[in-house]
Amino acid sequence: MSSTTTSALIRLKSAQKSAKGVSLYSRFVNRPVGRYLAAGAYRVGLTPNHVTLISAAFSFAAVATAALAAPTWAAGLLVWLGLAVGFAFDSADGQLARLRGGGSAAGEWLDHVVDCAKITALHTAVLIAFYRNPGHFGTGADAWLLVPLGFQLAAVVTFFGGLLTEKLKPKAAPGDRAPEPSTVRAVALLPVDHGVFCLVFLLLGGGSAFRWAYTLLAVAAVLFLAAFLTKWFRELSAVRR
Repeated sequence: MSSTTTSALIRLKSAQKSAKGVSLYSRFVNRPVGRYLAAGAYRVGLTPNHVTLISAAFSFAAVATAALAAPTWAAGLLVWLGLAVGFAFDSADGQLARLRGGGSAAGEWLDHVVDCAKITALHTAVLIAFYRNPGHFGTGADAWLLVPLGFQLAAVVTFFGGLLTEKLKPKAAPGDRAPEPSTVRAVALLPVDHGVFCLVFLLLGGGSAFRWAYTLLAVAAVLFLAAFLTKWFRELSAVRR
């Protein structure tokens, strides 16, 4: 490992975002992998926008595979790998921006647009897969097509609601210490972590096993959305403008 990469890793370790509200997967898997990717990107001179586009390339290649390829175990492995690598690069772009001294409004906009498109497209891909392969997934009844639509709705509203809440909440005062992350909360958030969701595609070749695992995560997404909306509304109700 070069001295430039080592120095970047040291600087990145001290410039991490708060782990509050972050699941165990993102804290102990995705962020550390993203740190190495950010250090490597820094060494070769990539910008945060370049890293965002690399994330998009991996993610949307996986989305296309999920929608159009035959639902085999090999295809499921490729989908998971593309989504997991894309998610790691999604963590790396923000870390690279902090390493370079701060991001830009355009870069943040690009990151959020790609994330929103990825979420929407991924559940659309599952809808297409269910429609194209009813025998494999056991989705001959039209009602099963409502599952990815409901999952998509919950995921998009959660994404948008979380972003908007962060924008509307008062910013922490300079020098305020970030609260200690809760391990219990980090474990509880695993069902709605994107990295955990990616793992379900390893079951793509399993037909009904994938359908039921995906459905369970969809139910979790809806339940968490209700909890998040309640929490966010209460927090913002206390804000005085």
